[in-house]
Amino acid sequence: MLIIRCPICGDRPELEFRYGGEGHVARPAATEALDDQTVADRLYMRTNPKGLTVERWRHVHGCGRFFNAVRDTVSDFFVTTYKAGEPRPDLDALKKEAVR
Repeated sequence: MLIIRCPICGDRPELEFRYGGEGHVARPAATEALDDQTVADRLYMRTNPKGLTVERWRHVHGCGRFFNAVRDTVSDFFVTTYKAGEPRPDLDALKKEAVR
């Protein structure tokens, strides 16, 4: 079973969590001024990189809070997790650290 570290509750089994989408997505304030295609792209089109990616997760069967995680999409390994609102970590530095 995959273990995910909640920044509030600590290490927990994956069944307690739900994926919340790509992390750090800027949402526009004035969507009424955008055409339909632009709104659809902002809602549904996300990056799908091979390697490290930043995601939102929610600890639904624990504290109930959202947090961010850096996960390797190749190995499904969670490199780090951090509270929502904290700055995005430098992915290049995390890649270099993982190589060591």
